[in-house]
Amino acid sequence: MNDAEPIRFDTKIAVLLREDLEPWQRLNVTAFLVSGLGTQVPEVIGEPYEDADGVPYLPMFRQPVLVFQGTKETLTAAHARVLSRSLPRALFTGDLFSTGNDRDNRAAVRAVPTGELDLVGLAVYGPRNAVDKVLKGARMHP
Repeated sequence: MNDAEPIRFDTKIAVLLREDLEPWQRLNVTAFLVSGLGTQVPEVIGEPYEDADGVPYLPMFRQPVLVFQGTKETLTAAHARVLSRSLPRALFTGDLFSTGNDRDNRAAVRAVPTGELDLVGLAVYGPRNAVDKVLKGARMHP
């Protein structure tokens, strides 16, 4: 492969947001969700960056992150599908908007049974076709 050929990925990184979130919530939830993937799935992280003056920058994902939106029901169905496929995932619940730190965030999620989580966001990584099946019914974020 030469440097001019497009790079194709057989995997997908996707974020699914509940469609009724405020703009600031969409940004916040997306940032939190994708931070979880890089910690547990190291192959999604590329090489560090460096500008022409040699100033180093942190590495980022090696592939695009696709952002989708859907109804609360779409998120609930996607959550069930991602669990049944055992794909790497991160979640954000409505309760996390009222907490202010990681300890309280984890406690808020731990306090709610799986089927009762107030899902507002979900991130998933895996083979393209499996992620597409998880996201069935969602649409690309505008």
